[in-house]
Amino acid sequence: MNRQSEKFTLAGAAGVMECVLDLPADPGGGAPRGVALIAHPHPLYGGTMDNKVAQTLARTFTGLGYCAVRFNFRGVGASEGVHDNGHGETDDMAILLAQMRSRYPGLPVALAGFSFGTFVSAQLQQRLTAAGEPAERLVLIGSAAGKWAMPDVPADSILIHGEVDDTIPLAAVLDWARPQDIPVIVIPGADHFFHRKLGHIKNLVTQLWRRPE
Repeated sequence: MNRQSEKFTLAGAAGVMECVLDLPADPGGGAPRGVALIAHPHPLYGGTMDNKVAQTLARTFTGLGYCAVRFNFRGVGASEGVHDNGHGETDDMAILLAQMRSRYPGLPVALAGFSFGTFVSAQLQQRLTAAGEPAERLVLIGSAAGKWAMPDVPADSILIHGEVDDTIPLAAVLDWARPQDIPVIVIPGADHFFHRKLGHIKNLVTQLWRRPE
């Protein structure tokens, strides 16, 4: 936690949600450019909002001028409730999104996730698209294809995967992405948790993000 981070709680559908908001690295440089919501890996296997990949995504987005917000899924940390296989977690992320849109009206919203969190973020994007208000863009790290029923995602989504991921095999992600004709960026030698490869995630997302004209 640094001086530009703020912990807060929200009332979710299953009780209290524990959240943290990271502000842009240079708050004196003007208003935030957008808001990024970040979903963490599977809570039943140690996933929390403090996961290193989730934190890397937060730092990446604050570096891009976004406010980055993370939250603990049900039953993790101070968040109440029990794991709901991604359904209730998507409901909770939608509640967090509504809070951020109220706090930062008019700003574009990006959705990001790691592992199980990609399933939650992709489901939320599906809901938002059906409602006519899709997020600006998706960033999915270690997409949970083959583990969860990943929906189709927009063509400009950023998909990054580890070459030697033994939790979610690269082949499963390619099988999911192929019919959508969406490129998958493969980091050579990277395992599921991107050990010693986190800098690649930050650099790739930063380079691929479209800057306003």
